[in-house]
Amino acid sequence: MAKQKFYVVWEGHTPGIYDTWEACKRQVDGFQQAKYKSFESRAEAEKAIKSKYWDYIKKSAGTAPTTKAPASSIVRDSIATDAACSGNPGDMEYQGVHIATGKLIFHMGPLPEGTNNIGEFLAIVHALAWLKQQGRPDMPIYTDSRNAMLWIKAKTCRTKLERTKRNVPIFELIDRAEKWLAVNKVTNPIIKWETKTWGEIPADFGRK
Repeated sequence: MAKQKFYVVWEGHTPGIYDTWEACKRQVDGFQQAKYKSFESRAEAEKAIKSKYWDYIKKSAGTAPTTKAPASSIVRDSIATDAACSGNPGDMEYQGVHIATGKLIFHMGPLPEGTNNIGEFLAIVHALAWLKQQGRPDMPIYTDSRNAMLWIKAKTCRTKLERTKRNVPIFELIDRAEKWLAVNKVTNPIIKWETKTWGEIPADFGRK
């Protein structure tokens, strides 16, 4: 039988001490730059939560402990999003895949004179809109793009790409996406896909 661990969440939806990974995960999923760590005993956890996260990490011996969630924590009933771009700018496309089944849920493009960041942003908004239509306000969305997550939080596509006659369709999608974000509350957790730990995101185009 596995030894029980205790999880300290310094920064998350509700900071505190949790006695299961599932309970901890609910507090950190979709929370930008969540700070949390597991401990072998409640006494250690209670001591740690009284300190600042970075102060505690600095006091740790050897290498800094990882806060990356294990692959077993991936929510299978979720959507993975990704984008691909041939050049910068170049032909851009994006898609969403249901992780549990591998089913392609949506695909857009290729469209000329786009960027990968734009595609990542549009893919998340497309997933959000699709899930709202399906009545799934709690289904997680995974992305491997921190920039896209920040843009979603800002409700704005902060691209520096200039509009041209060729990329009008892309900017029309951006305008639609920003309008959707302006009038809809984002309730689905948007979670960073940890490529180094979990491998390529299931929606990856496989062109690396």
